[in-house]
Amino acid sequence: MTDETKRYRVETGDFTRLGANYDGHGVNFAIFSGYAERVELCLFDETGSREIERIVLPDYTNEIWHGYIPGLQPGTLYGYRVHGPFDPEQGHRFNSNKLLVDPYARELVGNIEWSQAQFAYGLHDDRKDLSFDETDSAAHMPKARVIDLVKRGNTPSRKPLVPWSQVIFYETHVKGMTMLNPAIPEQLRGTFEGLGHKAIVDYVKSLGITAIELLPIHYFPDDSHLLDKGLRNYWGYNSLGFFAPASRYYGPNGLAGFRDMVRAFHDAGIEVILDVVYNHTAEGNELGPTLSFKGIDNFSYYRTLPDQPRYYINDTGTGNTINTSHPRVLQMVTDSLRYWAEEMEVDGFRFDLGTILGREPNGFDQRSGFFDAVGQDPLLSRIKLIGEPWDIGPGGYQVGGFPPGWAEWNDKYRDTVRDYWKGDAGTKRDFAARFLGSGDVYDLRGRRPWASVNFIAAHDGFTLNDLVSYSEKHNDANGEGNNDGHSDNRSFNYGVEGPTEDEGINATRERQKRNFLATLFLSHGTPMLLAGDEVGRSQMGNNNGYCQDSEISWLHWPQAHESDDVLFAFTKRLIALRQEHSILRRENWRDGLIVSWFNPGGGEQTDEHWDDESTTAIGLRLSRKQSAEEGWDDVLFLFNPCDAGVEFKLPDHTSWSLELTTSDLSHAEAKAVDLPGIEMVGRSLMLLRST
Repeated sequence: MTDETKRYRVETGDFTRLGANYDGHGVNFAIFSGYAERVELCLFDETGSREIERIVLPDYTNEIWHGYIPGLQPGTLYGYRVHGPFDPEQGHRFNSNKLLVDPYARELVGNIEWSQAQFAYGLHDDRKDLSFDETDSAAHMPKARVIDLVKRGNTPSRKPLVPWSQVIFYETHVKGMTMLNPAIPEQLRGTFEGLGHKAIVDYVKSLGITAIELLPIHYFPDDSHLLDKGLRNYWGYNSLGFFAPASRYYGPNGLAGFRDMVRAFHDAGIEVILDVVYNHTAEGNELGPTLSFKGIDNFSYYRTLPDQPRYYINDTGTGNTINTSHPRVLQMVTDSLRYWAEEMEVDGFRFDLGTILGREPNGFDQRSGFFDAVGQDPLLSRIKLIGEPWDIGPGGYQVGGFPPGWAEWNDKYRDTVRDYWKGDAGTKRDFAARFLGSGDVYDLRGRRPWASVNFIAAHDGFTLNDLVSYSEKHNDANGEGNNDGHSDNRSFNYGVEGPTEDEGINATRERQKRNFLATLFLSHGTPMLLAGDEVGRSQMGNNNGYCQDSEISWLHWPQAHESDDVLFAFTKRLIALRQEHSILRRENWRDGLIVSWFNPGGGEQTDEHWDDESTTAIGLRLSRKQSAEEGWDDVLFLFNPCDAGVEFKLPDHTSWSLELTTSDLSHAEAKAVDLPGIEMVGRSLMLLRST
């Protein structure tokens, strides 16, 4: 730090607004720490390389350290040094030699340069985390930047407010969606501006998508063990800043580029959902680095073992678990959500390992502080909230366990649909429940069918193409001996592992892709499509691309194969059918819909039929007696996951029109069907309507 005369005076300031807040005349700084003894604000030059002043925050109110600096301007770079006891055995890890990131920083500049400096203990000391390291980390840490929220407070865009029953999610990645698109200027590829480019927005709009769901865009570091192998953290599930966008996705407009991207999608009627990671941070376990929370107030921010607070409760599998039972930590999470929903104008959130947020000291609780806080908040209670309803802790699997108002990723749907189309015996009863919105899971407490977020593939696991092309994972490029990633993929290669020139195998694979997509978009519930599945994107059998910031994970443009164009057109048609006919996207369990399951012989499915594992082909009729809703009122679905063809006897006294089939004639126009029956080829699905 320089010995120059101090440039700034400091006043008491305001403890009620956390973070660095510019009011047009100066900046108010406020940071929570229940156990700190002193907090120093460190100011840096414009490069972030030289500390120019160190200011002790003068006041402490309600566990908030605060101070106001008149004349300080937006653009100022800063960090904190927090003084307090270094007593890991009691859960305290203060070390003022470590520059710390403000948990409320709206922007972070620079990257972590991994070394001993980020660790509060000696890496090579036999006492491990009980030792104390005096290396200064400032030169190797990102710096927070003061931004001007007053100046940025212009008129917000009009949010699309798509009704839940019409939502179609498209899970994608800022960089992966844009890096190989020739229509995007090179300087915008991999950026927020690139994602908001007209070429991308028009593509998503043309498909019929109503909401893009972005893999994490909160600031996250690249793990040192990945950098050592020449890899990077691609997915981003390792947050360090919950208010700051990842600067790696900045384009020419920097921070403003994010909101410009959101507004570009809003102008097209498309919502933006953020995948957020409030369950853990990048600081790991007791042997992890000290970057922010650990050095500010470790004992408050993290859940520690009750009798051994030196160690962390690891319900996330990442080394630490954020302690949302603490009111100030809960406040940070809800403040972050409100910031993204208000200032950055996003439309909702998908919560990674969401069960963590419902955990209290005695376990998961639907009435936890987090759920109560969100449920009564006038803003957060009205936006789209999607939980990933599991973690690895005790009682962590909570599919169907989230409160009313929440939607959930439904892995029961994914697994059952994969098993059914693979031809596994004994799956048709469960398949029937999943296809109709998983009422056995969600029809309670006034929850609606849309609470089930249905998906066949997501970022974690095989793509749709690889699901029908590989029987085993192939993660060698990750450098972990193919030991990472799930082994239970419920996939099948149909005779050859990976790409093949065998026309018969390829025809079966293409038909299976159509079966999966048709099931997804014709099921009740909320469909989620993994970006690129509509054009047959492959990761070459890699089912854990978390570290593959490369062409393995990026979406390839344009589509090079005729089969990809057919698949895109088929997907687009499915989405259009779903949106045009409300009977395909049921909004309410109590709408008078008549549901009839039948067997290929035309008879009603009895318990004996359901329990017969030797047959898997089934039919479904949905009808409404009187309807003021859009589209068809009487439809048939026929499912045949078997290799062999099957003849279905159709219901009498009705004329039927074949509207869609996943057979090799999937592109055919609607055509009348002669009674009494219809022949289905092996592994196919049909949709008919009464005429």
